Amino acid sequence: MKSVFGKMFGAFVLTAVATPALAHTGGAAGGLSSGLFHPILGTDHLLAMAAVGVWSAAQPAKQAWRGPVLFIGVLAVGALIGVSGLPLPMVEPGILASVVILGLMIATARVLPAGAGLAAISVFALFHGHAHGTEAVGALAGYMAGFMIASAALHAAGFGLGRLAGELKHGHAGVGLAISGAGLLLAGG
Repeated sequence: MKSVFGKMFGAFVLTAVATPALAHTGGAAGGLSSGLFHPILGTDHLLAMAAVGVWSAAQPAKQAWRGPVLFIGVLAVGALIGVSGLPLPMVEPGILASVVILGLMIATARVLPAGAGLAAISVFALFHGHAHGTEAVGALAGYMAGFMIASAALHAAGFGLGRLAGELKHGHAGVGLAISGAGLLLAGG
């Protein structure tokens, strides 16, 4: 089991590092297919969404749903703020910080109070949503539905990874530190 998990995680990290560093290039995006693929093709978004799922898997079972549901709700609010043209300072640095900090939250999931984790998740969701909203053009409803569906799917994939990691002695710490390391690589350019 450990060997399979290690290979799966190694492939995940290599894939994440090999894709374009940032999903938010400042270009325009619209329509359902663009919304569905945008979060998956951007390493920063992919890692952050997976991290929310992994963090949630490390929470007590009755509370595991809170992180992803909160993220999707605040993601929508952030997107609406972005679409409206209201500025939000430090969006790209906040998105990069989300990957690093979410990874550290996973590594310390049993120590960090859930309320603090959920507060951080909501701030990061606002940044991610704002970035998506500022890029939205054309078929706005389809685009927003697409990136929210893709984000939820990435949360679910991360949750599955988190459940697998939870079966290993230091699995969550390893996954969390790997995600933080990938975030630092992204931040370093």
